[in-house]
Amino acid sequence: MTAAAVTTGLPKRASAAPAPKRIAYGTHASQWGELYVPDGAAKDDKLPAIVIVHGGFWRQRYGADLGRPLALDLATNHRVAAWNIEYRRVGGDGGYPATLEDIAAAVDALAGPVQEIAGVTLDLTRVAAIGHSAGGHLAGWLASRQRLPAKAPGANPRVMLAAAVSQAGVLDLADGSAAGLGAGAVDAFMGGKPEAVPERYAIASPIALLPTDIPLVCVHGEDDDTVPIRQSERYVAAAKAAGDRAALLRFENTGHFEVIDPRHPSWRVCKDVTLDILG
Repeated sequence: MTAAAVTTGLPKRASAAPAPKRIAYGTHASQWGELYVPDGAAKDDKLPAIVIVHGGFWRQRYGADLGRPLALDLATNHRVAAWNIEYRRVGGDGGYPATLEDIAAAVDALAGPVQEIAGVTLDLTRVAAIGHSAGGHLAGWLASRQRLPAKAPGANPRVMLAAAVSQAGVLDLADGSAAGLGAGAVDAFMGGKPEAVPERYAIASPIALLPTDIPLVCVHGEDDDTVPIRQSERYVAAAKAAGDRAALLRFENTGHFEVIDPRHPSWRVCKDVTLDILG
């Protein structure tokens, strides 16, 4: 798959910028999301939903504001609902397993409080996740929730993804730990190194949960020195070996943050490939 081959399967439309609806999916101060619905959408409109998962190495100092421009672009220019989610992070009651529990609950809330407040009908057979950096890890993990053991955090999903896009994601946690990504961010998130808590890595690392049985696309800049492209290369190779429909779209002269800039060609590819899969 190449960037040139991607076309959007849903019509683009120019509209007024929609105001987000803030919806809680739990009682913690970080358990909420912002739902963006296209301006003029009616109650009987059946819209696909795209979940935006921000990054920041799972740390408290980074928040959902990183995902707002992407959610706004999707809901303003396309006939989709965008669900930009916040979650507990390291330094704010997060880390393993709380962060995973929150991400799972936020997606499942599409079938509960989000649907109740949306003002439109959300098509729960057409839900995708787009995540950046640590959010790419979480999007990849969401893609494999159906493979989790019954008592694992996030098991027994109420809402299944139809597609996932990882933007410079940390998809191999053991490799990320060994490389010391984010000055030890993986170890801080997981509560230890792989040899200390192997059962956690088996549950939380996307590469350990293959196959996903859904399309997953990795978009990664070749000049990324925050999360090296090796992470996406390793994941896509393993996913293909497991029989998944996985692809890596590489961007030259692109670092870590360009992929979440709505003006950058890599973001255009992220959203177009997602819309194309949702149909």
